[in-house]
Amino acid sequence: MLSPSLAQEIAGDTSAVIGFNVLITDAEGMVIGSGDTSRVGTFHEASVEVLRTQEPAAHTASEAHRLRGVRPGITLPLVTGGRAVGTVGITGTPAQVRRFGLLVKRQTEILLRESVMLRSRLLAERAAEKLLADIASYDPQVVEGEFLLFRAAELGFDLRLRRAAVAFEVTVPEAGTRRQGTPARDMALVRSELLRTVREIFADPQDIVASTAPGWIGVLHRLPERRPVDALTADCRRVVDIVAAQDGLTARAGIGEPAASVGGLHDSYQDACDALRLGARRASILPVHLITDLRVHQVLAEVGRPARNRLLDRTAAELRSQPDWPVLRDTITAWCESGFNLVRASAALHIHRNTVVYRMHKIEQITGRPLRDHRTTMALYLACLADELSAR
Repeated sequence: MLSPSLAQEIAGDTSAVIGFNVLITDAEGMVIGSGDTSRVGTFHEASVEVLRTQEPAAHTASEAHRLRGVRPGITLPLVTGGRAVGTVGITGTPAQVRRFGLLVKRQTEILLRESVMLRSRLLAERAAEKLLADIASYDPQVVEGEFLLFRAAELGFDLRLRRAAVAFEVTVPEAGTRRQGTPARDMALVRSELLRTVREIFADPQDIVASTAPGWIGVLHRLPERRPVDALTADCRRVVDIVAAQDGLTARAGIGEPAASVGGLHDSYQDACDALRLGARRASILPVHLITDLRVHQVLAEVGRPARNRLLDRTAAELRSQPDWPVLRDTITAWCESGFNLVRASAALHIHRNTVVYRMHKIEQITGRPLRDHRTTMALYLACLADELSAR
């Protein structure tokens, strides 16, 4: 429990501060840290009794002479969780060093507890990373879902609860794009800060939060009963806004659909990643993308570029030759996604409805097809989405 590296750091620093040599032993009485490094690795016999009784002991020069590896001074037990895990000794006449004993003991125990907590937190983080990675790559032909349920339960997570997956991507500016005078970011520190930010917002004990790749953080968020998905979207926006407040960093999020099984969570996480990837290819400036809004894009992406190109060539070749093709493409997209409603389409495009009418008339003249024919319009809509996917 008490690592030699930590023991040596504590002993060296404390010895320099109080002016007396401090040594630390393990639970077997072996010296694992000392201001006098020549004593590291030796046996300190006085520690054996101190470890057994958990009571401090003082030794004069004559008493120390009769004990192996002991010098005059005091020896105190290091206790954590009611168990003696080592000792701390201070060399000098007992009258000189006794006043330092309790202070050094308490400081060492505090540092030891902090070290144990840090190690426990790191182990929990690694376990969450492994669990999320296993769910992301889950294949029922290779691993049984019950095994992952059991592993998650050991970590305190119930994968049978209703959850939705979220994938965050954070981008750090390259050296040439940073604002003048802005120092380079320590990536390890950035990663730690990002995880802390996400955990502060997704703070339910059942929320699984882990770093999945450099710049990527995954969340399997427990969805309480009656909590709408809109609330999850708002939480994601909060993360994005907090990240954006840090100089130069940008963040986006993808959200999968709710699930309550290992297989369902696998699909939800893959959908969240797809939403993040596909959302970046759209003309939208929104930083949070729901897979429910991108199902058609997801299907088109699976079709492959050659098939998408054929759709474009057969359906929108004349429109693509126009210099204002991006504008016409956005108009078709808004018309379809607004339910073929002129008022909603103009609001989505932030233009006057007469401008929408003008553009639609132009599209009909070029294609020779009426946009009121929904089958024609849907074919054009798919071609527009295919163009968006290919353009980025």
